[in-house]
Amino acid sequence: DKLKNPCLDYIRHIILSPPDATFTAGGTTYSSFDDVRAAFLSGTISETELKKGLIDALNELLEPVRTHFATDERAKGLLEQVRQFKKESLLPSAEKEIRRLDLVKLGKVPSDCHAVFAPLPNAKPTLQEASDTLSRLELGGDSAKKVLYLPDWSARVTNSCDADVKAIDAYYAVFLTALRSLNPSLMEDVVVLKQSEAILADPSDYWIAVINAGRHFSLDDVMGDATKDSDGVGQVISRLMMVSDVLGLEPSSVAFPAEGADDGADVEAQLVGRYFDEKLAGALAKPNVLRGSGPSIVLQKRDDDAHRTDNDEFYLLDDPKRDVKAKVKKAFCEPGNVDFCPPIALACAFGLGGESDQIDIKRSEENGGDVSYKSREEMEKDFASGALHPGDLKAASSAICVGVLDKVAAEVKKDPDAFKASKTLKAFEKKMGKKKK
Repeated sequence: DKLKNPCLDYIRHIILSPPDATFTAGGTTYSSFDDVRAAFLSGTISETELKKGLIDALNELLEPVRTHFATDERAKGLLEQVRQFKKESLLPSAEKEIRRLDLVKLGKVPSDCHAVFAPLPNAKPTLQEASDTLSRLELGGDSAKKVLYLPDWSARVTNSCDADVKAIDAYYAVFLTALRSLNPSLMEDVVVLKQSEAILADPSDYWIAVINAGRHFSLDDVMGDATKDSDGVGQVISRLMMVSDVLGLEPSSVAFPAEGADDGADVEAQLVGRYFDEKLAGALAKPNVLRGSGPSIVLQKRDDDAHRTDNDEFYLLDDPKRDVKAKVKKAFCEPGNVDFCPPIALACAFGLGGESDQIDIKRSEENGGDVSYKSREEMEKDFASGALHPGDLKAASSAICVGVLDKVAAEVKKDPDAFKASKTLKAFEKKMGKKKK
């Protein structure tokens, strides 16, 4: 209609749209829109009369709906929810109720904790994974109440361990036992919480928080630069779950792998930081996002993952006597090269600090006799100059690593659940090996 009169539009499309409908204005009843329009244009119906007639007609049309929402209990409840949502939408961001899992209120975690996420599981948990996790727990400081969060449902979403629940649980059982054997004093006060247990405490608010995070970010934000379409939707969902997990933990600090060490962790750290800044500013205290990993203890550098072998690093279930010595013997150890020297990295990572404040290296008198080092710098200086021979260094490093994995193996064997889990993981590894063939 060229008049662009919304009152006439309502009369035409709402009031007179049902069969046999009529419209009354100015004391006259009309059954045709064309008649109403003509009367209005001629002045027979004034603007005031047109509006009053429309109000009366709309009230008559809406009265049954109002009665239903006033008398039907279920309808009354729905209407109250809508009214509450409308009120919340008018509140400043800081005053809005945040739909999230509240693990502090539920008594699952202490308030103002330092949170660390355990790695996604695999068939062969590594010593590097354990070292990195302990390092991130230590980032919280001595006084912080620490929480280690096991993302078992994210593991299923991302198809980790082929989404096999028994294998996922077995990984975390072995992994926790290893952490407790490697640093018992640190792990003594760490609260361990499975993601599945956390979510089931309040699944509704948890998944609402996941959905809200998904609404806030674009798909490109969540995927990052490294994720490809062929990687599947699981990575996207697990990253949104990570945001919801952090909201639920409400930590004072949360630790992620060191920058550049893991593309996925870089994206997750950015998502968490941005969500608090952009969506929750003032409504929920933003945690201090920390980044860190343990020293690299890989035995070989590979330019291509396809060239990696089991001899490139230590696994928590390696045989301490057989596997460790063989792997250290094959480890990269170029004379004088301290930029990448796995035996030095291993010896210092596990031989300095804790129970020992020095590394003792046994040597023949012809090679200078026994020597002790109290710092990595001292050892690197001698190795760079040639005063420390690769053979002597490897022998000392091997002995230290045998001691470390001996301790892990003893703890796994002593704990019935961990021992059973180790058998489950080895069986799962064989099963996956057959699949690849």
